[in-house]
Amino acid sequence: MQLKSTPIAGLIEVQVTLHEDERGAFARTYDEEIFLRAGLPTSWPHCNTSWNKRRGTLRGMHWQAAPKEESKLVRCTAGRVYDVAVDLRRESPTYLNWFGVELSASRRNALFIPADFAHGFLTLSDDSEVYYQMGAVYDSALQRGARWNDPSFAIVWPFEPAVISERDAGFPDFVT
Repeated sequence: MQLKSTPIAGLIEVQVTLHEDERGAFARTYDEEIFLRAGLPTSWPHCNTSWNKRRGTLRGMHWQAAPKEESKLVRCTAGRVYDVAVDLRRESPTYLNWFGVELSASRRNALFIPADFAHGFLTLSDDSEVYYQMGAVYDSALQRGARWNDPSFAIVWPFEPAVISERDAGFPDFVT
């Protein structure tokens, strides 16, 4: 397992080393010691999964506000998704910058998203599943969101979404 830096401090792609033989393959997908050495969270009190029937399904942009900000470790366990995180840390030199990466079951990679980031994804294949390890307990009163095409984020998605929930489509623009 390797931690690969992105252009946004603290946002890390987790890449696995696949060991293959006649039985198939094996890879370590999480290592607490490596995360501790990198100064990353190691407690995941909630784990969630999102199954998405159709290519072009967009979920996002979501985050949880203080005092229960969530870090996330996000992995695609079936299919492929374009996963995006936006830096909402006001003191950060990359405030409102975004980073996107393809997560896929075949690559077995993941994205570690620090607290105070908006998160969303667009499915690139039918029958995609996303597995989230959450760094804080969910609190619906602290749930927040902004439009997936908010001009202050200026995210370049691979294509326009075909499926988006009414709630996600109706989020307001992010207030800076």
